[in-house]
Amino acid sequence: MLRIDRAIHDQIWAHARRDHPDEACGVVAGAEDSDTPTRFVPMLNAARSPTFYEFDSADLLQLYKAMSANDEEPVVIYHSHTATEAYPSRTDISLAQEPNAHYVLVSTRTDEDTEFRSYRIVDGVVTEEPVELV
Repeated sequence: MLRIDRAIHDQIWAHARRDHPDEACGVVAGAEDSDTPTRFVPMLNAARSPTFYEFDSADLLQLYKAMSANDEEPVVIYHSHTATEAYPSRTDISLAQEPNAHYVLVSTRTDEDTEFRSYRIVDGVVTEEPVELV
């Protein structure tokens, strides 16, 4: 189960709506081994695409250096889908490289904030998990 602060949930939504019609992406870092997302880090979608996201490699390197210095890890990796449901695509699944992360997808295909879903993706296997706002 993903337990996430309502303020971070709202920040993810705001980022997704702001970047629409392109996909938004980012990370929520947290203390190592805590499974608690605490630091919201919106990232630039280097692909600037409505159907694909890609972290800027220099930004991603800086983020991982900062997380390492702060004894943090990526607890949540999020992105938006602009025209489809909030479910990982084949590309999303193939690119998932953090087995301990919660992969959050939101869909901006409607104006409603109803599609905020979380998954574990390990070795190509997708498992949806409940989301609890705290």
